[in-house]
Amino acid sequence: QVQLVESGGGLVQPGASLRLSCAASGFTFKNYGMSWIRQAPGKGLEWVSDIYSDGSNTKYVDSVKGRFTISRDNAKNTLYLQMNSLKSEDTAVYYCAKGFARVPAQAVRGQGTQVTVSS
Repeated sequence: QVQLVESGGGLVQPGASLRLSCAASGFTFKNYGMSWIRQAPGKGLEWVSDIYSDGSNTKYVDSVKGRFTISRDNAKNTLYLQMNSLKSEDTAVYYCAKGFARVPAQAVRGQGTQVTVSS
C-alpha cells in the first residue's frame, strides 16, 4: 500500500525559506519519478515540480523557477522540496505525489502539509 507522508510546512514571513519532506513507503521509490503539487485556498490542485527516478532531471512550474528546488534521497525513500524566497502566493497545502503528476487530480498523493506565507 502506497504511503506518502509530508512534513515541514509552517507559517513563515515573505522571503523566508522552508524545506518540505515526503517519506515514501509501500512501493519501490527509486523506480518512480516523483512530484510536488499544491492547492491554494479556494483554488484547484496545481503541479509544482517533478523529478526523475534517479534525480537526473527536474522540472518546475514557471512561478517557482529559481526559488524552489526538488531533490530526493533514494537510500532514505524521501523526496524534498526546498523553498526559498517564499511569497504570499505560495500559500497552499503541499502534497507529494507518486509519478509525474501532470494531471494533479489523478495523482496518488499524501495528506499534505500546510505552508502559509504571511507577514
